Amino acid sequence: MTDPILTPLPFLRALFARAVSVADPMAMLADHLPARPSGRVVVIGAGKASARMAEAVEAVWGPCEGLVITRYGYGRPLRGIELVEAAHPVPDEAGLRATERMLRLLGGLGPEDFVLALVSGGTSALLCAPQGLDLAEKQAVNAALLASGAPISDMNIVRKHLSAVKGGQLAAAAYPARMLCLMISDVPGDDPAVIGSGPTVGESSSPADAAAILARWGLTAPKALGASSVVSPADARLSRVENRVIAAPAQSLHAAKAMAEAAGCSVHVLGDAIEGEARTVAALHAAGARAIAATLGREAKPILLLSGGELTVTRRGDGIGGPNAEYALALAQGLMGYERIFALACDTDGVDGAAEVAGAVVTPDTLTRSQIEATDALNSNDAHSFFAALNDQVITGPTLTNVNDFRAILILPPSGTNSYWQR
Repeated sequence: MTDPILTPLPFLRALFARAVSVADPMAMLADHLPARPSGRVVVIGAGKASARMAEAVEAVWGPCEGLVITRYGYGRPLRGIELVEAAHPVPDEAGLRATERMLRLLGGLGPEDFVLALVSGGTSALLCAPQGLDLAEKQAVNAALLASGAPISDMNIVRKHLSAVKGGQLAAAAYPARMLCLMISDVPGDDPAVIGSGPTVGESSSPADAAAILARWGLTAPKALGASSVVSPADARLSRVENRVIAAPAQSLHAAKAMAEAAGCSVHVLGDAIEGEARTVAALHAAGARAIAATLGREAKPILLLSGGELTVTRRGDGIGGPNAEYALALAQGLMGYERIFALACDTDGVDGAAEVAGAVVTPDTLTRSQIEATDALNSNDAHSFFAALNDQVITGPTLTNVNDFRAILILPPSGTNSYWQR
């Protein structure tokens, strides 16, 4: 009996768990936290990791004054900081009211006060202060963007110009207090201005840029774009802000790579910032995996292909799906007939799309075991139902962090190694 870590599916799941664990705020935030400043300290935050980040702060600093907003089910026991759970990926009333209280908390701070901001993926929906439109209109724009297939950078530009808190406005509200913003990146390129729609980072785009993005993706620009109040990067109110990315996809991929190499794999990292339509990227990755499989000799090491970033899905049907599950299903189609290739595609926050599922695994017999036609599932964006019927979903529950997509493709050589790497 082989060690479970050295069989394909448990091995891939263990790599994913490793990638998530190195991005856990409790494991790494303290290294980026200064000594607690004297005087008044206010801790604020938003995102799927914000409660865990606040928990890590209080583990070092003790009970603090403040408020963080996280996704429903992602709360943590905090000693002083107020916790509010709200909706993601489409904002709700709870997030709206909590954001109003956060802005009031920042009002009236002086130059001797210190604000610690904690920002992670999910902030764009959870930190909700519509500018020039009501909540229902903001929800409609958000839902339309999510269904359009637009990349996160485009979506967040639009969100900034429809918000009274994004695009540097949260930091401006705290001025003249000093602010340190610690960020966990869930965006390709790790640009602080894109993470969570940059509530503490100045914005140089214009309402016209946002309108052009909406037009590009076939969406109508709301009149509220004209009320945009984003803060210029040169604005003096941002002069006392430091933004620092403390965890990013590259770190998680590096940790998984080291673990796989220790297990005897030859590892190729395809990139940590891959974007694009999930099924299109899957087709490219499947072609690459097939080409590698065709060249492997009997004595070759297993090959592992790792990638991260954020894929998108253009909504075509009414099924239950997400970028990682859709990638996995399209990958299974592209690998049909190859007996030595296994894969996993998951979101590190434990939520793929709007489903409480991290993603899925792919085996050589994924399509032959299924009673659901893969093409039909793709056409209706129903990849989660497809993998649920096979019991091949990866369900983690809240991971309390978010460094976006994690994808791994394992290619085994045609030798006795197959008896060592059993499903």
